[in-house]
Amino acid sequence: METILVVNAGSSSVKFQVYAIEGEGTLRRHIKGQIDGIGSRPRLRASAAGGDALADRAYPIETVPDVPAAMAVAGAWLRDELRVTPIAVGHRVVHGGPDYAKPVLIDHGVVSRLERFVSLAPLHQPHNLAPIRSLLTNFPALPQVACFDTAFHRTHDAVADHYAIPHQLHAEGVRRYGFHGLSYEYIARTLPSVAPDIAKGRVIVAHLGSGASMCALKDGRSVESTMGFTALDGLPMGTRPGQIDPGVVLYLISEKGMPAAKVQDFLYRECGLKGLSGISNDMRELEASTDPHARLAIDCFVYRIGLNAGMLAAALQGLDAFVFTAGIGENSSSIRARVASRLEWLGAVLDAGENARHARLISEAGSGIPVYVIPTDEELMIAQHTLALLMNGQSHNTRSERVS
Repeated sequence: METILVVNAGSSSVKFQVYAIEGEGTLRRHIKGQIDGIGSRPRLRASAAGGDALADRAYPIETVPDVPAAMAVAGAWLRDELRVTPIAVGHRVVHGGPDYAKPVLIDHGVVSRLERFVSLAPLHQPHNLAPIRSLLTNFPALPQVACFDTAFHRTHDAVADHYAIPHQLHAEGVRRYGFHGLSYEYIARTLPSVAPDIAKGRVIVAHLGSGASMCALKDGRSVESTMGFTALDGLPMGTRPGQIDPGVVLYLISEKGMPAAKVQDFLYRECGLKGLSGISNDMRELEASTDPHARLAIDCFVYRIGLNAGMLAAALQGLDAFVFTAGIGENSSSIRARVASRLEWLGAVLDAGENARHARLISEAGSGIPVYVIPTDEELMIAQHTLALLMNGQSHNTRSERVS
């Protein structure tokens, strides 16, 4: 059985999935697993496609101190115990910068170019690249494919892509990229089968999780996003502030005496729901809390989603449907209900019963726009891109055309 391994590496965990390649390039999820607690309490958990447990084992801290070590442990388990030897590995890479508008086969040159964007995605990029480097060193002949969260948004018009800054900075790559592109691409590809009547229309997708953003789709293409140059912009997130006046950053530097590294850490790790509530960055904990600061954090989250829905509807010049996805969007009926109430001016009318049972279509039959809940599957998108690149036989030096 030929397989593709998909890797999504973070700072303290490595999530992985194995897909079996079946007839005519069909992919079937075979194994899903992760190693979390890297450097603290390492633990490997994995299950088969049907949900049956395949592994649940702990390791000493010194055995799994970092992401490359976690990759080695997971790889040895797959090879030695399950006899899985993938023909290629697909990776989620958060920032592709101006160079990459589509997935690319990886070599050392690609890694060097992607290292330039570490400062633009410090929570993700260094950890995305760590397993890539490890595999390049230990399995240099194994094809690896980088799939970018920014790539799907490279279809934006120039007016959506530019900041009002001197053109030279834009030419250097200071522009609005947008993120969560693999999630939005999956939704765009799924809509024709879920809701063919609106798949080519004007759709807002809300990817609501610890990282949160929204995207305006028209004819299945991204035309606008709430995120920009980095993954700090737009909606309040678990630990990131979302939209913030640049003057606040200047204030932190000039008045509070915070060095740039401290400001970066503050904006990525101490703000958002965590900063507003002073309690947690986990929406489940905030919804269960009676603390007024927790309520404020939720209120701000919902309010900003409503504001940004208006902005995206303006970019689309109308709205034909609204889609919830990702952890909060798929699982919190109360957040969906509160957001939908802010979309009533756009015609949305929620069906409380359908929303409570987490149905696919949660709006009433007479709603001016349909409201959907569609689970995302970024890993499947990565596997599909990886297989497509292998089948097309593109060279390791393939780079996308720049999009101005």
